[in-house]
Amino acid sequence: MARDMQIAIIGAGFAGLGMGVRLKQAGFENFTIYEKEDGVGGTWRVNTYPGAACDVQSHLYSFSFEQNPDWSRMFGTQQEILDYLEHVADKFQLRPHLRCHREAVGAEYDERQGIWRISFSDGEVVEANVVVSGAGGLSRPALPNIPGIDDYEGTMFHSARWRHDVDLTGKRVAVIGTGASAIQIVPQIAPLVGKLDLYQRTPPWILPKPDRPVRDWEKLLYRHAPGALTAQRLRLYSTLELRVLGFTHPQVMKPFELAAKRFLKSQVPDPELRKKLTPNYTIGCKRILLANDYYPALMRDNVELISGGAAALTAGGVVDKQGVERPADVVVMCTGFYAAENVAPFPILGRGGRSLDDAWRDGPEAYLGTTVHGFPNAFLIVGPNTGLGHSSMVYMIESQINYIMSALKQMDLFRLKSVEVREDVQHRYNERLQKRLARTVWNTDCASWYKTASGKNTTLWPSFTFAYRARTRLFQPWNYHLEPGLQPARGTVQPPRLEVV
Repeated sequence: MARDMQIAIIGAGFAGLGMGVRLKQAGFENFTIYEKEDGVGGTWRVNTYPGAACDVQSHLYSFSFEQNPDWSRMFGTQQEILDYLEHVADKFQLRPHLRCHREAVGAEYDERQGIWRISFSDGEVVEANVVVSGAGGLSRPALPNIPGIDDYEGTMFHSARWRHDVDLTGKRVAVIGTGASAIQIVPQIAPLVGKLDLYQRTPPWILPKPDRPVRDWEKLLYRHAPGALTAQRLRLYSTLELRVLGFTHPQVMKPFELAAKRFLKSQVPDPELRKKLTPNYTIGCKRILLANDYYPALMRDNVELISGGAAALTAGGVVDKQGVERPADVVVMCTGFYAAENVAPFPILGRGGRSLDDAWRDGPEAYLGTTVHGFPNAFLIVGPNTGLGHSSMVYMIESQINYIMSALKQMDLFRLKSVEVREDVQHRYNERLQKRLARTVWNTDCASWYKTASGKNTTLWPSFTFAYRARTRLFQPWNYHLEPGLQPARGTVQPPRLEVV
């Protein structure tokens, strides 16, 4: 087998690196990983806010082919996860395939040749037979549509683009949002700032985080008895997988709701504050958060919780829903990402010049969250409806990589110029998917980033992760239009512009 096709991978996080590892293992050497940042890591390189950590246990939130016996804590911190991904890039010799500071700004499919032309911000254009997008669904920070946001004259930044050059000591800081990032940031900055105003639109359901340092004897056991580490990984996986029953059968969530209320009562003795922090929607409809230090931070004398969220910004501060303006030296937007509306990381033009944005005007959808009709030889990792509300996304990423590798091996073996999912196959798959999602807790009584403005859930997988893995075990060519005549693409066809110094 020739293994000579050119493969372009966009993004060097878990998805891009995992794809690179599997390509090398299968003998595909003509691939390049393009990363817009200055190194590997993806979201774990960019999200460096105080307290940044994972909410899935480290021994499961890692590659199955590179398990780490030396995690320092049950839940990995941002820096430790980034170090792990740097290690993966080094161990599996991905550096020669990596090109950093390469921001893709567009991709266009050439039907006649069966190749993709990818354009970068510096003018470089490359050709590839296959494009794999590993940019992820949580890569574009979302700013809220708040009146006056352009009028604010202080320092403002998104949590995913933390300004480490801004000293918060003694400052009056407004944090807008109370999601996964905010509950990690608030406990870290509250002791530093002069006053912290936390604007909460909707309170999250929060459960205690079973975090602790990994004991030295445990690390020793995992290092010298790999079976013990595999057993720990399986134990974590099985425990988390059981939660699916609660998400798919909302009545099963009641014990979790009672546990969350008990936790809130144990940490917040003030009944008025507790009332503000009690959600009025079914637990699980929004992401369930884990934290041990968030509630205590809200009881500090210099922290004020403002219900209803922010109504407007002024030149000097934030106005709440009651019309009260509070001054702010710094505004931190903990307002999440554009996840449900569009997972396309840059403009993509497929067959007939149709844009992916146009194809997704009614909400993103794909077959198995990986391939889209009208866009041959393009594969998405962490595409529509592959997200999870209960377990490790790395497991899903590896499942998608399995599927893509199966497709690439068949393209190579049968010298296929293109593979394109059939429209009827994609339609039936998504029709059934949405019917299943309609019965889940995510379709109950709340607004969340899981859903588009019209209420369509384009984010989550509505079943067990092992069921998804079974669906993606092998590429099934009968679900695709196949075109013979593979000719290896040329790689770079237009070099970057030279900078004049």
